[in-house]
Amino acid sequence: METIRPLTYNCVAKTTQSPVKGGSRRRFLMRSHWPIPVVALAVFFCSSRLGFAYSGQNRASEREQRILQIQQLIHEHDLEKAHLELAEAAKKYPGDEGFDNLLGIVEAQQGDYIAAEKSFRRAIAKAPRFTGAYLNLGRLYQENMAADPQARRKARDIYRRVLDYDAANIEANYQSAVLFLQQGQYQESLDRISRLSAEQRNAAQTMSIECADYAGLRNHKGADDAAARLMAAPDFSEPDAQQALLGLLPGKRDDLIVSLLEKLQSRQQLGPALLEALGLAYERMNRLAEARATLEKSFTNGKSSIGRLMELARIAHLQKDYQGALGYLAHARDLEPGKASLHYFFGVVCVDLSLIAEARNSFEKAVQLEPENPDYNYAMGAASAFGHDPAEAVPYFEKYFKLKPQDPRGKLALGAALFRAKDYEHALPWLKESAGIPETATRAHYYLGAIALEEDRLEEAFVELQEALKAKSDFTDALADLGQYYLKRRDYQQAEKQIQLALKIDPDHYVANFYLLMLYTRTKDARQESQAKRFDELKKQLAEKTQEFLRIVDVRPFENP
Repeated sequence: METIRPLTYNCVAKTTQSPVKGGSRRRFLMRSHWPIPVVALAVFFCSSRLGFAYSGQNRASEREQRILQIQQLIHEHDLEKAHLELAEAAKKYPGDEGFDNLLGIVEAQQGDYIAAEKSFRRAIAKAPRFTGAYLNLGRLYQENMAADPQARRKARDIYRRVLDYDAANIEANYQSAVLFLQQGQYQESLDRISRLSAEQRNAAQTMSIECADYAGLRNHKGADDAAARLMAAPDFSEPDAQQALLGLLPGKRDDLIVSLLEKLQSRQQLGPALLEALGLAYERMNRLAEARATLEKSFTNGKSSIGRLMELARIAHLQKDYQGALGYLAHARDLEPGKASLHYFFGVVCVDLSLIAEARNSFEKAVQLEPENPDYNYAMGAASAFGHDPAEAVPYFEKYFKLKPQDPRGKLALGAALFRAKDYEHALPWLKESAGIPETATRAHYYLGAIALEEDRLEEAFVELQEALKAKSDFTDALADLGQYYLKRRDYQQAEKQIQLALKIDPDHYVANFYLLMLYTRTKDARQESQAKRFDELKKQLAEKTQEFLRIVDVRPFENP
């Protein structure tokens, strides 16, 4: 029997780049990572029964002519005609696995995953060591992971079967390494890469896997060395950077992400996905200006992404550019008005800008869209507590408590809302229960003290306010109310002392400024007039509403609620 020499044809439909790099033809390291081409299947044709090698033969056999004709049709993407020719060939050569392999390629290019899988498996069943059919089937599975949840497992199994009889197979080792990397099995991925030759390991697409694997294993030196070699490689390209991210992101190597992508950016324009990755890495490194500028670039052809607008809003918020954050969120809301989280985050930024009415409207819309979301109900309750009727907040806090009974904030929020509605009778049980919970005790003691002051139970008020200050000595609300306690006692020296302590911490504290005006008025202090002007300014700014609202809402901007 003649030595079998497989013929390799690259029948490619829609590739982002050729797997062949440089001047030499590297059949090894067929790309199947980001992005996997729609179809990039090499045609391996062989027969265990018939030795066939394409040479300078003067006259090809009828079978060989048919093979070449079909291959040419595949190259020309005349798939319908190729399919017809293969149907005729199957009748004439029913036991020939090579035609099954070609049929699988045609079916794969036509998008018929199930039929292509059957054809490749039929070829393998006829020739259990038909390597070309195995590799084509493996790549077919890699192309269809989104459609078939078992595709990754099946691809790994196919490559393992090749390695069982050909342990040094370049393609099977490389693609196995890719699959292991995608599943976070970094050491197994490195083991497959180690089986490649030095020349093959010096290809950028291989070095990108090594860099990712070492980063995933938290091997800093290995990742640093692999990244340095990758950046120096003349064939370093965007798919290599995408592949490296599979380990660099879970390995938290933002420094290497920035270095790699900045290097690649110096050679070529980055695509939107890599610009986004670079922008997010800048953000995690607190390089906010660069993060924002990079993410702005990631928009292409005037098309905006909700996700990127949210990222930009988050960064603008971190920069305290609240107007800018609102701009991004307003754009996102226009694109997807039915997304509740956008309305919620818009409301959060409105709070930062003291736009309380706008915040309430946004929270209300979020609750309407997702009535069972506890955080939206909580924010709406906090906003409602500052309306004309603070009692409107109670149903929202009750809903929050029902949805998240384990969160002690619910009880405190209910007590606070009832306090603002002056329903002290119903507020007290919630506040007393909150006072026994470490997370809410400080503020609960403050509210209990405030109620006692309102009802002229002065000694009880003093005890509760002292409890609040014992836990938090710079608690401005408690200091201000302690000043009111001394005002009621007519101990004006102590009253001014406590009020001034509050104002030293927060010069714009609304209640403390009000009590200071009361003090100066009672004592006929010469500073009364200037304090009156100061207090009028604060009233115009609605400082009391804004400050207290922020304390009660306790929302967490740009985290998933």
